Amino acid sequence: MFYLKDLLPKIKDIISKELGDRKVYDKDVALALDINQPTFTTMKNRGKIPYNEILDFCAQRKISINWLFYDQITKSLEEETEKYANVRYFSDIYASAGGGALNYDDKHEDLILDDHIIQKIGGKSEIKNIDSLNVLGDSMEPTFRDGDIVFLNRTLNDIHKGGIFVISTPIGLFVKRLRLKIDGTLEMISDNPSYTTETVDASSVEIVGKVVGSVNEF
Repeated sequence: MFYLKDLLPKIKDIISKELGDRKVYDKDVALALDINQPTFTTMKNRGKIPYNEILDFCAQRKISINWLFYDQITKSLEEETEKYANVRYFSDIYASAGGGALNYDDKHEDLILDDHIIQKIGGKSEIKNIDSLNVLGDSMEPTFRDGDIVFLNRTLNDIHKGGIFVISTPIGLFVKRLRLKIDGTLEMISDNPSYTTETVDASSVEIVGKVVGSVNEF
């Protein structure tokens, strides 16, 4: 368990460098944390840590909060952090059986991916271009199952070479294998042989992105 008195030596050391290496008092810490002095004194006596104020203090000075609390070296944290990345996950949006257009203003969560998945869906350089959403229904089985999460790259929208894409149509979102025909029509192919191939005018659909990977629901 941490107490404020445990963190004060480090905080005072940081402040002393800003004040010209002079002796730093509790009132200086209170000022740096933007806490009035009587409140700071009470918190110190009770061992209460002003987490929000300390987080702001560290953020303004680009100081690792892990170093302040745990003495963890920043370089080691960077190396571990590089193993993970976040992508936007639209958990309330479904593709395959239709479910409305994909609105990027919709509420989304951050899906944390490890390096193994990151490499499979294009690598760190492509993460900024990737979103994820849910598959609904069995039309793409066995490739994707109901409840799977698919990753789509928004910058990969060239359908001339085919592939599996998330597309927006007047009746909703679909994840389908696409084949562009010479007459300008587009075949929307389901991997499940129980479903027939649909043919639409290519100009009537919007290519949201190419599917670059998937994971089972968790």
